Amino acid sequence: MTSLLTGNQSEVTEFVVQCFSNAPALQPLLFVIFFLIYLIIITGNTTICATVTADPHLHTPMYWLLNNFSFLEMSYSSAILPKLLTMIITQHKTISTTGCKIQLIFFTVFTCIEFFLLTVMAYDRYVAVCHPLHYHSLMTLQHCAKYIAAVWAIGFLDPAPLNAIIANFSFCSSNQIDHFYCDVTPVLKLTCSDTSTLLLLIYMNGAFLFLSTVSLTCISYILIIRTVQGIKSSEGRKKAFSTCASHLTSVILFYGTIFCLYMRPRAAYEPEKDKFFSLLNIVLVPTLNPFIYTLKNNEFKIDKFPELARFLPIKNNGILLLKAGEHFLIKQVSVEKGEVP
Repeated sequence: MTSLLTGNQSEVTEFVVQCFSNAPALQPLLFVIFFLIYLIIITGNTTICATVTADPHLHTPMYWLLNNFSFLEMSYSSAILPKLLTMIITQHKTISTTGCKIQLIFFTVFTCIEFFLLTVMAYDRYVAVCHPLHYHSLMTLQHCAKYIAAVWAIGFLDPAPLNAIIANFSFCSSNQIDHFYCDVTPVLKLTCSDTSTLLLLIYMNGAFLFLSTVSLTCISYILIIRTVQGIKSSEGRKKAFSTCASHLTSVILFYGTIFCLYMRPRAAYEPEKDKFFSLLNIVLVPTLNPFIYTLKNNEFKIDKFPELARFLPIKNNGILLLKAGEHFLIKQVSVEKGEVP
């Protein structure tokens, strides 16, 4: 799209966001649904962050990465959902062009960070499964802190050229955004600035980001599968796979929605489908994250039992505590024997 300002064109300073429906009767229901979703995202992920921070047993690389992932998921959703809730409840479905640019820039940054963070989490699981004897030397907290700092730094710097161009965009045609937030595709349809350079950067950077992180993640899991196939006992294979299940679920959900959203020609853009996949991208992973990493994560539960044991009556919970104690001892011995940390 390349168009220039003319004498009869005035620059747009505010967008009207179409959201999902203009029917007044549906607005309270939509508000309640999205408010509950946002509440689950904030409450669940805050609980993970607070638990990992407060419990010394969870001060390990895997849980520090999970801590950052939970914080990122809250940030990711908070770039979109509060404004959406405000527009739904007030029925004032507008956003300034400056606010739109800021929302798009933060959304781009958080998306890049998630690509890199999921890749580092895959590497952590690779080291845990394939090099258990060296895990505590290869993935120390100091190493983990450096990886996390690099992920956030690269996540902010990688889209910087794109965001610099977006920040200088001007809009002079329609002011109707057929979406529920300022995503790159609907915003590009409205700008009267030259988008050729930006589109080239988007395709080049997107291809590099997607292919590099997907390749590294796939390599990690190929090596994990090869290692697990060499484990003789079925219980050992199951235990090794279980340490990766939560992360793999997040990877599939995130990459799946990103692929459906952005890895296709602009000519194939369909607003309703994009709203659906965008909703999955912004809501599904952040909402499911607390359940994926706690309900399905036995190690998370195991680490809690020694703290709970001081408060539970032995006679009523003897069997539970006995099992918890056995699992905890097995975990300690397994690490010493070189099994999955």
